[in-house]
Amino acid sequence: TPTLIVLLHEEFTRFRQIHLDGRALPKVDNPSWFGFSVGHWEGKELVVESSGFNDRSWLDDGGHPHSESLRTIERIRRPDFGHLEVAITIEDAVNYTKPWSFVYRFNLEPDTELIEDVCENELDSRHISKK
Repeated sequence: TPTLIVLLHEEFTRFRQIHLDGRALPKVDNPSWFGFSVGHWEGKELVVESSGFNDRSWLDDGGHPHSESLRTIERIRRPDFGHLEVAITIEDAVNYTKPWSFVYRFNLEPDTELIEDVCENELDSRHISKK
């Protein structure tokens, strides 16, 4: 909607909300897995700021840690049809001496379907068809 974006994740029935109604990031007394996000548009680029994360996860599969002081800034843009770029800046003075950034690039995959993801202690691969 014009004031809220909801991201639905394929795995673990997770979701994330990005508020676009002009509110500021609140002080969060109860940190959560996805934190609290507010966004605004700068031209064709969506800028999302997030904070209020708990410290019970990693930033990535490499095990990079974060604390409850984590703050992220995402700059999301479509350079052309079929491509999405998300530039992410990590700020966490507890774990890192200065902010650092990276870019995720995504390609549209038409005519594909999402499949259910069920964690069975690393036994999921037996459920995937290997055509």
